[in-house]
Amino acid sequence: MGGPASTLRAPVAFLAEGRREQGELSAKLALGSTVAQYLVGVLPVVRSELAHWGASAREIPDPALRSHAIEGLAKRGNLEGAALLAVLAPRSRRRETIRALVAYQTAYNYLDKLAEQPSANPVANGLQLHQALLVALDATVAHEDYYALNPQSDDGGFLAALVDACRTALATLPSLGVTAAAASAAAGRIAAFQSLNLSETQGGPHGLERWACRQAPESLGLRWWQIAAAGGSSLEVYALIAAAAHHETRPRDVEAIEAAYFPWICALHSLLDSLVDVAEDERAGQRNLLSYHASTGEAASGMEFLAQRASDACRQLPNELQHRVILTAMVSYYLSSPEASTPYARAIGGSVASAVGPLLPTALRLFRARRALTHAVGGGRW
Repeated sequence: MGGPASTLRAPVAFLAEGRREQGELSAKLALGSTVAQYLVGVLPVVRSELAHWGASAREIPDPALRSHAIEGLAKRGNLEGAALLAVLAPRSRRRETIRALVAYQTAYNYLDKLAEQPSANPVANGLQLHQALLVALDATVAHEDYYALNPQSDDGGFLAALVDACRTALATLPSLGVTAAAASAAAGRIAAFQSLNLSETQGGPHGLERWACRQAPESLGLRWWQIAAAGGSSLEVYALIAAAAHHETRPRDVEAIEAAYFPWICALHSLLDSLVDVAEDERAGQRNLLSYHASTGEAASGMEFLAQRASDACRQLPNELQHRVILTAMVSYYLSSPEASTPYARAIGGSVASAVGPLLPTALRLFRARRALTHAVGGGRW
């Protein structure tokens, strides 16, 4: 016969199972609500904004810059993904939030392409180009000559217009003053990463490694390339923009966002992007940050660690369930990609999936259906 301890275990286990099921139900309801908000209130505005920027890109006088801008805009998946964070904003400020997010990610995509092109001083040129991402967050500073070190410069005002659109939208958000310093710091990390992430022919990774080792304490247990990857992600900026849309955002909310996104969620984001870019990077001779792992097993273990920490970090955030849905959507976007079907990608993706949580299978089905629909209607890359 069982004693008092065994008599207690049954109801305790029952209550724990009940809480788990209630948590899963709440998460599924949050997923459904987020999908509905995105389809009804976000995606139509995104399409309008992208149509506007597409028309502007086609008017760029310099053919090389025009090509890079159009190529950046073709990455509809990451542009729509940036706009997903607008669901964190209140409805009354959502349109302005979307405009800021789309303009910023459009600039990010464009500058990413430019920084990869040959130049006399890749580090200085990349840093100068990416000053646009800092100016976009601060309406009090004047435009710089972003193309001062770039071989081409005649963009017809395209980059300046993106910067102005972002900061004009941000100026309407009530808590911008609370989030501004943290967003600027995150943008500074993006600029540093993009200027130091060089191929061997451009100078190699040594500067990037030295920079990354200064960005986070060793106690976090991360390798330098994981920290570097976190610095290159724009997700923290977007979470802070969404937080700026709320009247009640406080410094402690900003601190929670910073701690969750850098390095955990941002590192996972960038390295999943690296995962689907393995073949493309190899063809282009570009460095892939996952290649620094000694083996597939080590890479899978490292990515599982990041995914678990990212998932745990969501618990400390305001609007926890929405951040968890966004994390799940980000993972699903990459793992639903055709490029994630290789044996190498499946091994890593499986480790990530096991750490993300019970929403992932449903989200993966949604993203695979979206990809199939996009392909069926000839919607280009998504």
